[in-house]
Amino acid sequence: MSRQEPLIFIVSGEASGDNLAGRLMAALKAKTGGRVRFAGVGGRKSEAQGLTSLFPMQELSLVGLAEILPHLPRLVRRLNQTADAALTLKPDAVVTVDSPGFCLRLAHHLRGSGIPVVHYVAPQLWAWRPGRARKLGERVTHIMALLPFEPAFFAKHGIACTFVGHPAIESGAVSGDGAAFRVRHAIPTEATVLCVVPGSRPGEARRMLPILGAALELLKTKHPQLRLIVPLADTTADVVAPAARNWPYPVAFASPAERFDAFAASDVAMAKSGTVTLELALAGVPMVIGYRINPATAFLIRRMGVSVKYASLVNLLAEREVIPEYLQENCTAENLAAGVDRLLESEEARAKQRQGFREVLHLLGDLSPTPSERAAGVVLDIVAGRAPQAAG
Repeated sequence: MSRQEPLIFIVSGEASGDNLAGRLMAALKAKTGGRVRFAGVGGRKSEAQGLTSLFPMQELSLVGLAEILPHLPRLVRRLNQTADAALTLKPDAVVTVDSPGFCLRLAHHLRGSGIPVVHYVAPQLWAWRPGRARKLGERVTHIMALLPFEPAFFAKHGIACTFVGHPAIESGAVSGDGAAFRVRHAIPTEATVLCVVPGSRPGEARRMLPILGAALELLKTKHPQLRLIVPLADTTADVVAPAARNWPYPVAFASPAERFDAFAASDVAMAKSGTVTLELALAGVPMVIGYRINPATAFLIRRMGVSVKYASLVNLLAEREVIPEYLQENCTAENLAAGVDRLLESEEARAKQRQGFREVLHLLGDLSPTPSERAAGVVLDIVAGRAPQAAG
């Protein structure tokens, strides 16, 4: 290694990336006996591992062109600030975590600096813009991929990429204590519980909340005795909690620390598309998913030619619709309510989903070593000037 205690400059831009970064930092500390230092940008999980963030990570938690444009001057300032800090500190490696809009621009700013740049979570260029792979190869030294088919895609474009496994498998989603959650929140053992997950970004939560609320109103007639669990994220609790208190069912709010207990306590779920769908699948919770982005952003994405059939990774890996998806104009209260109703009414439908979960989740890696340990090994190999060992 170039220093006795390597300096890793790590950057995440939203809650899911911060979770990844926090686990990676913990694994780096374990592998080095604590002889590693951190700088960069992150949230609560990164700060718990010793990172002092250059600025609040929440400033980067934006998605969609329409959301980003009003904040563009500030984002440019933060991008320049982050790049200047990295160039000044000259770390042994820069690790950018997801958030490709910000992180890959940062990588561009660091071109020619001699600092290795490792990007964690492969950009989904296989889904859209495959022609951009060459430009990506000019920006990053190595990619750490979550999905098993991604290294082969990037290899075709001359980009070094290691499959490290999906972090959802080490999240604890399989080991939640549903009975204890129900006791803590006074939910009867025999009650049917619907978990409602609006999202961890403020913009997406604001778009989803009215649709979810209207779907619950439609369900009320046929399923009057439902109980709701709503997991709260630090980034959206102030948006989600006031809205959910007006929903037509009793609501139990789950803190971030109770998230997996909440999933284990749930019979079915109605969720925003994203990483949470993998966590729910690991917990064995049948679900319907919905997602709606700003119409202008959706128009641009369609013009770019998205080449995948599904939004959910479970469906993508299964190559069929295991989980009903209601996206954009199909993300309506009527569709979501009908999907939840089918799951509540049919044990066969619930069992079919759980079988689909079992078929695909083994593709996401294993726990020996964990995805975070594999990722830490890749980073330390690069710091030491070695080619990362193949994983997966």
